[in-house]
Amino acid sequence: MSRIIQYFNEVKAEFKNITWPKRETLIQLTVVVISISIVISLILGGFDFIFINSIRLLGEIK
Repeated sequence: MSRIIQYFNEVKAEFKNITWPKRETLIQLTVVVISISIVISLILGGFDFIFINSIRLLGEIK
């Protein structure tokens, strides 16, 4: 039991050493992540649309 208590005391001490980002930095990084996610989803969706229509055209030719 003392090892568990020691572990949580060490975790608490480590949390005091963390340098948390400022609010402005956090907002900027969140916008970057969301923007990149949207761009990548649009690219993948475009490829999916092209591939599906290509396969559909190949099926109609036969």
